[in-house]
Amino acid sequence: MGEFAAAGEAGGQEAEQDEQGRLATALDAINSLISASFSASLFPLKWQLIRDRFNRLHAGLADITVIAASDGQERHEAFDGLLRDVVDAVRKARELVPRSQGRHYGGGKLRLRSDLDVVASTLDTHLARLDEICASGSLTRARALVVPRPCAGASREDLRFYVRDLFARLRVGGAEMRREAAAALNEVLRDDDKSVRVVVSDVADGIGVLIGLLESPDACVQEEALDAISVIAGYDASCKGDLVSGGVIAPVIRVLNTGAGTAAKERAARVLSKLTENADNAWAVAAHGGVTALVNICSDHRASGGELVCAACRVLRSLVGVQEIRKYMVADAGAVPVLVSLLQGPADEGAQIQAMELLAAIASGDSSSREVVLQEGTAESLVRALDPGIPRSSKTREVALRAIDALCFSSPDSIDRLIGAVFLNRVLFFLRNGDTTLQHSALKAAHRLCHVSEETKKAMGDAGFMPELVGIVQAAKSLETREMAAEALCAMMSVHRNRKRFVQDDRNVAQILQLLGPDEEKPSPAKRFLLSTLVHLADSNSGRRKIMSSEHVRNLEKLAETNVTDAKKIVKKLGGSKLRNMFHGIWSL
Repeated sequence: MGEFAAAGEAGGQEAEQDEQGRLATALDAINSLISASFSASLFPLKWQLIRDRFNRLHAGLADITVIAASDGQERHEAFDGLLRDVVDAVRKARELVPRSQGRHYGGGKLRLRSDLDVVASTLDTHLARLDEICASGSLTRARALVVPRPCAGASREDLRFYVRDLFARLRVGGAEMRREAAAALNEVLRDDDKSVRVVVSDVADGIGVLIGLLESPDACVQEEALDAISVIAGYDASCKGDLVSGGVIAPVIRVLNTGAGTAAKERAARVLSKLTENADNAWAVAAHGGVTALVNICSDHRASGGELVCAACRVLRSLVGVQEIRKYMVADAGAVPVLVSLLQGPADEGAQIQAMELLAAIASGDSSSREVVLQEGTAESLVRALDPGIPRSSKTREVALRAIDALCFSSPDSIDRLIGAVFLNRVLFFLRNGDTTLQHSALKAAHRLCHVSEETKKAMGDAGFMPELVGIVQAAKSLETREMAAEALCAMMSVHRNRKRFVQDDRNVAQILQLLGPDEEKPSPAKRFLLSTLVHLADSNSGRRKIMSSEHVRNLEKLAETNVTDAKKIVKKLGGSKLRNMFHGIWSL
């Protein structure tokens, strides 16, 4: 028995040595062919494809440690057959090198092209066989030889060598090796822009490998692949085009539709967000069911989580720019009620902000879409977001005010909805109590409202906007803010009821006259609006009396002395012998 065991062990060692020799021969043959192929001048692109395939075979074979077979002759025969076929493919390719040097064609260029295609196809078959043998567990991959990452500022050639090695591991490595290679690839993609171009241009089917990994059952590998694709998608337009032509959209949407984890879905949505910027590739996303998948994510916002819903809304916002997709989103996908429910429920504030902006974008497309948005109670939900009694960030309230502007200010019916939902009270509250940014947003809303209709101006006057606007003109540091408040005040003064209310408080007129102080050579835009306000007030007896009784009326005189038209016009309206004596010599009546 001992003799038979010793003989078996010796036979195994001999087979192992033979296999190692055949492997070394195959690797040497590949290296020799790759060097020789650079002399080929005909069909350089086809030779590049052949070299890339040989490089992939070399990387896969070089990563194998040969050990004695433990499963009989089956593993030995499969691997031995592959090595023989690889050497035979090298021989056939080498025969084509002189024919590709332009000396003689041996059948013509068409025949040469066909022969090169046959070699490339044969190599694809060999790569698939190597993957099958590795996947069966019959071969052991070497773990000791790891190409070190190039240092910062390394040449493109060094970077190319490193990235190609990572892709070789992604193609034929086991589960753990793929995870490590995918993580290392993401590190170099994030840290060195040149690596993106290497993946796209210098790695054979690099884009295709990454897209294929999106179907991986290993969640870690899938997430790393999505991160890498996201970096490439954000590099430039040509990289986006390579991804799309490589078929990335369908598997990315499948990630959103399947039972993948939230982390993978967030990454998939970010990829789509980059691919669809400026409505690029919108039709491709819609054709693969992307709209429905994204709306479903928003519908199940509690399970999806805030980050995923935000990313989904950003993609939908890019798609809404295409009219047909917007109509599908509204009429068939049920996007509007889903987004309104986000506003009404306890969703993440970031998700609510994205929902507000998406609703505004949908409504801005056409009147029918706007009507659907309003009928779902969007205006009321946005006003509810302004309720000071509900904890919200200033950012959320600012976005709500902008969305209300986009949705409602162009329609009298919409304005009636807002007034009925106590919108004026909300705006007035933030004019008085908001931080600087929020107060400015509220002022913009008030400014827009002042130019809607006379009825709206009356409602604003009754609500108490005029004293607040005067206060903002007086206290604001920003020239733009002062001008906007003064213009809104002037617009409100065109309504008789507002003028009557305004002059009832002596301080209002006095403050305006005080703000006309000669602190600048030429009246600012805000001061001109204040003068126009006084022109309106001077139309009534009560307004003229308030102006004449103010201690700051001297400011009006100084402006009239400098021939400011509105100031002269107001003084003319005031009239009377007392004023003539006060302003004698300023102008000729």
